[in-house]
Amino acid sequence: MSIRIVPALIVGGGPAGAAAAIRLAEGGVFAELIERSAGPRDVVCGGFVGWDAIAALERLGVDAAALGARPITRLRLVTMKRIVETKLPQAAAGLSRRCLDEALLERAAALGAKVRKGVTARGGEGRTIRLDGGELLAAETLFLATGKHELRGLARDVPAGRGAGAVGLRASFRPGAADMARLAGFIELHPFDGGYAGLLLQEDGSANLCMSVSAARLRRAGGIDGLLEELLREAPRLAAYFACVAAKWISVSNVPYGWRARATTEGLFRIGDQAAVIASLAGDGIAIALTSGIAAAEAHLAGTAAPDFQQAFARTSARPLKLAEALRWAAERSGPRRLLTGLAGFSPGLARWAASSTRIAS
Repeated sequence: MSIRIVPALIVGGGPAGAAAAIRLAEGGVFAELIERSAGPRDVVCGGFVGWDAIAALERLGVDAAALGARPITRLRLVTMKRIVETKLPQAAAGLSRRCLDEALLERAAALGAKVRKGVTARGGEGRTIRLDGGELLAAETLFLATGKHELRGLARDVPAGRGAGAVGLRASFRPGAADMARLAGFIELHPFDGGYAGLLLQEDGSANLCMSVSAARLRRAGGIDGLLEELLREAPRLAAYFACVAAKWISVSNVPYGWRARATTEGLFRIGDQAAVIASLAGDGIAIALTSGIAAAEAHLAGTAAPDFQQAFARTSARPLKLAEALRWAAERSGPRRLLTGLAGFSPGLARWAASSTRIAS
């Protein structure tokens, strides 16, 4: 079978891939983007669009408010014995990935990018990608934006065992009037032994509930149902929401929180979770995706080599990732969690400082 040469190829149509396609098109490079989902879909993501992500979306010509994003101005930290509330450093928003991703892909296509939905990349070697049906694409420049999922032959260089301890879970539900009022304007964080959950309202009136839990904790509980039963006793304020969840939980395993790509090969830009994976407790995953996609596209337009871009992004993301990992470590352990919550209650400014310090500047 013949190989088709593509000047710029993007694998993955999430925020990172779409952001790269938009910025490339604005610079006169019309990439081909392949996305395995044929239409809008839910993914394991908290739906938190921070102030840095909102600014990045504005740069890309996408207005989160116009998409119906729910304003979020406050953080509520909830434990078994204490509730701490504080104002966020800047206004954020709740927006579903199915809405956000579609808006970004539509923007990319409108600017001239070739967006191919329902097409799956099966593997790669160098900058040659094998698609469904055996189609082969040879990219002069490849942007890998497959999120937390690996592409066979081009997997991240995650050290053995690094991501074996984390599992992401997500479900959504239609909150009643009391829950709607309680969550309006807030993002709620519920830390517990071995994990934590985040909860917010989305543009369609649904509540998005995401959890990160250690694989060991999930295994001891006997699976998701067993974990939910245990949390009825350990985190009753969180578990109160479980009864509202009608849809099946979706999950992703082996999440390598704290990892970042320090190197790459010539012509291969790793973006989004292929570039850096921040603990979801920090709520900066979407912003990293957008920021890395924009930065990689601009590096390509400026003639910067992919290895130089990757090293620079690794340096930029190092401190925020390390701080987010420290917060995750503390949140998942009873003693440090009590100390963390106590400090946040005594000085709410510390929580705002932590929220600001885990942002990755563009």
